[in-house]
Amino acid sequence: MTFKFLISVSLLASLVFSNKGFGALQVMTTTENLKAVVQEIGGAKVEVDSFSKGSQDPHFLEAKPSFILKTHRADLIVAIGLDLEVAWLPKVLSGGRNVKVMKGKTGYLEVGPALPVLEVPTGTITRADGDVHPDGNPHVDLDPIRLSLIGEQISQRLGVLDPKNKEFFEKNSQALKKRMELKTEEWGKRIAATGIKKVVTYHKSLSYFLDRFGMKAAAILEPLPGVPPTVTHILSVIKQSSEAGVKLTLVENIFDDSAAKRVAKEVSGMKVVKVPISVGGQKGINKVDELFEALVQAIEGAEK
Repeated sequence: MTFKFLISVSLLASLVFSNKGFGALQVMTTTENLKAVVQEIGGAKVEVDSFSKGSQDPHFLEAKPSFILKTHRADLIVAIGLDLEVAWLPKVLSGGRNVKVMKGKTGYLEVGPALPVLEVPTGTITRADGDVHPDGNPHVDLDPIRLSLIGEQISQRLGVLDPKNKEFFEKNSQALKKRMELKTEEWGKRIAATGIKKVVTYHKSLSYFLDRFGMKAAAILEPLPGVPPTVTHILSVIKQSSEAGVKLTLVENIFDDSAAKRVAKEVSGMKVVKVPISVGGQKGINKVDELFEALVQAIEGAEK
């Protein structure tokens, strides 16, 4: 960043900060799923926005000046952690020059590390292994039960920042938890009724969703995390899918589905469905309930 740019950002940040509404906590999240949870827990007691949109890959965002301005005025930053945002969030936090939302402060919350994490790698990790997350798969928000636990973390932190509304936040958190538990039971029955146990996905975004509902990814279209499909790997996926009898490929909305369609041409009965993995990732997906419902319906539709 140039000195001139930093001065401009500082001046703009001052203007934004001076117009900040009183009363409501100013919250920034790194994903739309986190934003939806904060909004549900905080209600009118918070003003919340997300750095990433549902159509974007939260691994790879540009540290825009607008992000820095929003960070400067924030009371709380909520991130997934587990290195999901490592490529851009540290730059945004540094540029925002807001001490209270720096790592280690009350105004900064990473929800992932406090949850049971899947796919924690063992042994030595190098760049040759692709975009591997050393602390495990960061897509924890795609399990409705873990999402409710995220809600509890957010409720606790909001209660620290705004003690007078602590009971309000806790009540909303418990309502989210109860609803997710009931709906997870219902979604589980519907998925079980399809008889589908194995699917193909593009990335390991859906690992937590699949694990929650007793399913597995028989193959991943990426040969390595973050590496686009190669011809050789596509042939391998075709072989694996055929041998495992897989009839459904779920392509996360942030990825191209051309490789999946090539596989489907060679695997008898294979369907390819592009699915949202975030609130806002598809038209009509405005709540976390609608996100999970869309994923369940995608699986149900494979049998029709």
